[in-house]
Amino acid sequence: MSRRRSSHRKDFVPDPKYKSVLVTQFINNLLRRGKKRLAETVVYNAIELSGQRTNQDGVTVFKKAVDNVKPTVEVKSRRVGGANYQVPVEVPQDRRTSLAIRWLITYAKERTEKSMAEKLANEFVQASKNEGGAVRKKIDTHKMAEANKAFVIFRW
Repeated sequence: MSRRRSSHRKDFVPDPKYKSVLVTQFINNLLRRGKKRLAETVVYNAIELSGQRTNQDGVTVFKKAVDNVKPTVEVKSRRVGGANYQVPVEVPQDRRTSLAIRWLITYAKERTEKSMAEKLANEFVQASKNEGGAVRKKIDTHKMAEANKAFVIFRW
C-alpha cells in the first residue's frame, strides 16, 4: 500500500452509442496502444453479435455477463508470524466490476474464433448463461476463499 496520498477515482463518460458507463469501462480495458476507435468497433460488434445469437438486447446480455462474472470474495496473502496465509476478504464494488471486465477479456482472448468481436460475443453469451472461462475463474476464486475461511481471523 502506498504511503503517499491515496489515488482518486476516475469518473467515466458514458459511451455515445449505448449511453453506458460500463461499456466505456470495457472499451478502455480492451484498447491497446491508444487505438480507442478500434476497441470501440470490436466491443460494439461483439455486443451486436451477442444480441443476435441470443435474440435479446445486446447490452442486456453484456450487462448480465458482467454481473455473472463479478466475484464477491477473494483471497489476499497476509504474513503472520513467519507464515503466509490466504485470507478471504470481501471485494469492493468497483474492484468487482474491474475484475469481471478483466476476466472476460482474458478468457475471450484464449478462445479459438477468428475475430476478437466473435470471441467476445461468445464469451458474453456463455457468461450470461453462467458458463465459460470467466465464470469458472469466479467459481475458483470463491472456492479458494471458502477453503481458507478458517483464516478470517487474520483479516484487518
